[in-house]
Amino acid sequence: MKVLLAGANGYIGRRLIPILLEQGHEVVCLVRDKRRFHDQNDYSEKVTLLTGDLLREKTIEEFPEDIDAAYYLVHSMSQAADFAALEALSAHNFTEVLNHTNCKQLIYLSGIVNDVDLSKHLLSRRHVEDVLKEGKAALTVLRAAIIIGSGSSSFEIIRDLTEKLPIMTVPRWVNTKCQPIGIRDVLGYLEGVILNQKAFNRTFDIGGPDILTFKQMMLTYAKVRGLKRHIITIPFLSPKISSYWLYFVTSTSYSLAQSLVDSMKNETIMKDHAIDEVVKRDCLSYEEALKLAFEKIEQNSIISSWKDALNNGYLTAEFMDQIKVPQQGTLEYKVKHPFKRDSEDVLKNIMAIGGKRGWYYWDWIWNIRGFLDKVFGGVGSRRGRTSSVNIAAGDVIDFWRVLLADKLNKRLLLYAEMKLPGEAWLEFKIIEHHNKTFLSQIATFRPKGLWGRMYWYLMWPFHLFIFNGMAREIVNFGNGEKK
Repeated sequence: MKVLLAGANGYIGRRLIPILLEQGHEVVCLVRDKRRFHDQNDYSEKVTLLTGDLLREKTIEEFPEDIDAAYYLVHSMSQAADFAALEALSAHNFTEVLNHTNCKQLIYLSGIVNDVDLSKHLLSRRHVEDVLKEGKAALTVLRAAIIIGSGSSSFEIIRDLTEKLPIMTVPRWVNTKCQPIGIRDVLGYLEGVILNQKAFNRTFDIGGPDILTFKQMMLTYAKVRGLKRHIITIPFLSPKISSYWLYFVTSTSYSLAQSLVDSMKNETIMKDHAIDEVVKRDCLSYEEALKLAFEKIEQNSIISSWKDALNNGYLTAEFMDQIKVPQQGTLEYKVKHPFKRDSEDVLKNIMAIGGKRGWYYWDWIWNIRGFLDKVFGGVGSRRGRTSSVNIAAGDVIDFWRVLLADKLNKRLLLYAEMKLPGEAWLEFKIIEHHNKTFLSQIATFRPKGLWGRMYWYLMWPFHLFIFNGMAREIVNFGNGEKK
């Protein structure tokens, strides 16, 4: 059958595509930028790509008429004042185009909304359900609570908190109950309901076998990792203070921290188990889902990560347009370092930069810059990278976004997502000239106004040491394990 997938570049979508292909389905993916999809996925040649911005209906390519089923996996955790209206508009535009096909079923992954006083984001999820119901295709809604898997936002936040803090003073929302579910089971349910007539025009709660508080989830994580942790609840912490606490301790953005804190007041527990009548499945326990996530991490086989999503979700401008580094109105710092090693070894060092490997030289300066970025509301440097081995356009490396990871032409191009009075690019490239091999490293900055230029020249002394030292150590790293 022919299946349409909206949200193909997202955390769930990237994991669902290979499952659908293995089942023999013809997969059509709706994406905003084909360049990013091709760079990220090994199976890009096995699917049909359509482009379109769901907030602008006229940009959406016409869907094939013979679509049998569709998945709508588009979400936003943006804190924009009108995010709910934008989510509704996106869903409306999608159903309008889908109505011109023969699609029999539309499947939407939502959040459990069984509480009375819902957060703004859970209310928005429920409203999106209502919008999607207006379409011609029969709607199937799967409502999940916290999803546990390598690279999921919930898992990474629990991981950050528990790994970093032996003693935690936490807000009272840690006593809110939820029913976590492993990513493997979410995918199993998404696959199981497709064109299953028992699921048509129905809404199902899905969850694992355990009902736990957030505090219990952190303590269970600590037990799995062999860590001793003490958690002290402070009842008077306000939502705003809680958001800042979560923002500074974990790798999450402040907007996502606000969304999570707002939603954590709601219990997310399955209301019924009607899904068992449609898809019979023995779900992983919370502890089993944790262990499976760590297996993937240790094997460097994380398929997707929430950190690689654009800062404001699908509402963000096309970052791939920044792939052409501007030449006019910019300031540059260039380093050209010769070397005699095998260029493939140096290329591996370039492609492994950031995350646990670090930046090869004066990591403490990079850490301070990341901390200051957090203070001023930026992403900071705690996002790390999804894989220490693989890298592709769209991936996150600390406070940079990968624009290009071209192993054939030995080039890595990064775009800064930190708070800056301008825009910044960092390029690494191996070049050969007159029978000599060089590592070319170019930092490009396009300042915004006078303060932008002042910032660049204030940072110049640091650039002088950092970039020269970094180029030297990239070339030397692994050559006798020098760093």
